[in-house]
Amino acid sequence: MIRHIVFFSLKQASQTEDVVRRLSRLGTIPGSTFFKVTPNLKADQIANEIDIVVYGEFPDVETLRAYKRHPTYAEVTASVRPLREMRFAADVEI
Repeated sequence: MIRHIVFFSLKQASQTEDVVRRLSRLGTIPGSTFFKVTPNLKADQIANEIDIVVYGEFPDVETLRAYKRHPTYAEVTASVRPLREMRFAADVEI
């Protein structure tokens, strides 16, 4: 199984709800066995720069690659890119 985890910081924190809504469309793309987009609780005592977390589970790397090639993925990322400050992603096999 592949865990796909993406962290976003936004240019304007006031846009969090809108960006969560946009990113949630990614969950409609076939292939994930679990998918969640959520605002960061910002409960860490050291760093709280991340505004939104995208978490998905995929059965294998090919399914994850197909997800990233899907037209909805391109549409959503294009709509979110101008609103974000930073994006960090990790894909880990467990």
